[in-house]
Amino acid sequence: MSLPILSLPILVTGGTGRLGTQVVARLLGAGPTVRVLTHRRAANDGVGQVQGDLTTGAGIDAAVSGVGTVVHCAGSAKGDEAMTRTLVAAAHRAGVGHLVYISVVGADRVPVIGRLDRMAFGYFAAKRAAERVLESSGIPYSILRATQFQESMLAVARQLAKSPLVPAPTGSRFQPIAVDEVAARLVELALGEPAGLVEEMGGPTAYLSSELVRSYLAATHRRRLFIPLRMPGGAAAAIRAGANLTPAHAVGVQTWEGLLASAAGS
Repeated sequence: MSLPILSLPILVTGGTGRLGTQVVARLLGAGPTVRVLTHRRAANDGVGQVQGDLTTGAGIDAAVSGVGTVVHCAGSAKGDEAMTRTLVAAAHRAGVGHLVYISVVGADRVPVIGRLDRMAFGYFAAKRAAERVLESSGIPYSILRATQFQESMLAVARQLAKSPLVPAPTGSRFQPIAVDEVAARLVELALGEPAGLVEEMGGPTAYLSSELVRSYLAATHRRRLFIPLRMPGGAAAAIRAGANLTPAHAVGVQTWEGLLASAAGS
């Protein structure tokens, strides 16, 4: 007789990244045995680590062996589909019972066709391609689409602020959500039954991209010259139309302003 899924270890891919570390911490607090898939060993407060490479497949069979659920946080704009295929193949061989995947709001609505689209917005296409791999895998899955992380947008604002001239894509809005709130939902999904494509998650407020940078500059007492930029291509047009937003699911509680205040005080 096979063991119930929830009595088996949970593997987190990308478990040392911005989202993955929060997922691991919350899973440990909930009680299950947790493994972290990593390229190389890192400090992790006693969490079981397994080395593996989703790009080459090296070590992935060993990583998923005996695992009941995988929370798949690893990915990149160029390799999401291929890495997910590698993970799914190994999960099949190991008899994994549940795959939880973090995707992005707009994955099914932002068309990424031309070269310019791929350069600026390839992330959306990569996430949708990975979703399709899961949908056709035969493994029970849960997919959560979230808007951009507040912490990622803060990193972008910090980078842009290093230049005296800041490009400001006209009409582009974002609805940033706190990474910890997304992590909490992923853990909830991992500890539950496979649910397919679940309701999206978005932050409490949508902002023009220029507003996000301006508010960061104000919080850090700096000024920069903004250069309006109208980005070409179908993906940019979809972003301007709000394809990356989910106003009906603005469930995030932590605010962008709160993050800025915290970052400015640290």
